Amino acid sequence: MTVISPLVPAQSLHGLGSVQVWDVREEQAYRGGHWPGAVWLDVKRWEALARSPDHGLEQKAAWEHELGQLGVSSAAPVLVYDDGRMTEAARVWFILQLHGADARVIDGGWKILASALPPSGPDVSANRPVPATFRTPDNYVPKVKLVSRQSLRDELLGKIQILDARTPAEYAGTDLRANSRGGHLPQAKSLPHSGFLKENGTLKDAQQLRASLDEASLDLNTPLVTHCDAGGRAALAALAAVSAGHQDVSAYYLSYSDWAADSSCPISLAE
Repeated sequence: MTVISPLVPAQSLHGLGSVQVWDVREEQAYRGGHWPGAVWLDVKRWEALARSPDHGLEQKAAWEHELGQLGVSSAAPVLVYDDGRMTEAARVWFILQLHGADARVIDGGWKILASALPPSGPDVSANRPVPATFRTPDNYVPKVKLVSRQSLRDELLGKIQILDARTPAEYAGTDLRANSRGGHLPQAKSLPHSGFLKENGTLKDAQQLRASLDEASLDLNTPLVTHCDAGGRAALAALAAVSAGHQDVSAYYLSYSDWAADSSCPISLAE
């Protein structure tokens, strides 16, 4: 099976041509040192926008404007890295690819990338994006699609596989986080996001990822929807599924916090 990975090894950045590099760590960490030329993105702002009524992820025009202001165009891929957890980079990758941008995640994030810096060391200046005009390509179908609570509740339950990327305690309902109800979506399979990563923080290879999915009784032939509590781990799970070779992946980005808030949505508890 040939798999086109949405990942870029950190060590390969030296040989890449025209690309945009985005740093989605905390701003203080960015200013303390980053990849030369990398632009800082306020990922917390994007989290808030994605959950706002006027700027939700289904609002195509709003996100076209947002991406254009950040200099995204069809001319250069966007490479994203975080502090090494991979969840924030995956979150940004998901939003970018959802709206038609050519986006990749730098595997392992800053923990791996820092060791690959040029001899001159990090550029500590604050780089600014050059605004561009961005439009989602006509008839575009993203690698990972977006699923809403309504469609998942009313149309998809029982017809698709659901990957719950939260911790076992969240899945069992013993850790509610900030939710009023604990548990998991009916038929959801538990596969915590940490199981997708190697000890050094990079993503497992395709064969290892397929083995992890298989162990959780998730196959590559049935449509798959990932979720977590608030989007980041769901995006990483979707990235892992795509990297494993799954061809029909969606993310319920608003995730369990959105599901639990609606009393009409059924919840199961671990036995």
